[in-house]
Amino acid sequence: MSPATTTKSTAKKTPAKQPDASVKGTQIGVVESDKRHQTRRVVVSFLAQHAKYGKYIRRRTVLHVHDEANESRTGDRVEVAPCRPISKTKFFRLVRVIERGAVDAA
Repeated sequence: MSPATTTKSTAKKTPAKQPDASVKGTQIGVVESDKRHQTRRVVVSFLAQHAKYGKYIRRRTVLHVHDEANESRTGDRVEVAPCRPISKTKFFRLVRVIERGAVDAA
């Protein structure tokens, strides 16, 4: 075998980067708190089956999310994706706001 043939067969093509819509590990949740600058607390609710009894139980995960543009508000339905650690507890980023929540007239 010639060296040119060997390098050609072992070379791997890297796929082109996809837009944010195809980010792996995205989750959908509701913004619970927007009181901090560029940080949101998002609640992701899910159903989990009880190990012994088999009944489905409501569970939730609270994520601290980085919102660069401060675009989300309390009650908004948002999509978040994992990223590098931004702070001690914040390692998710806001991908998009799916649906706006009800505006309170306080």
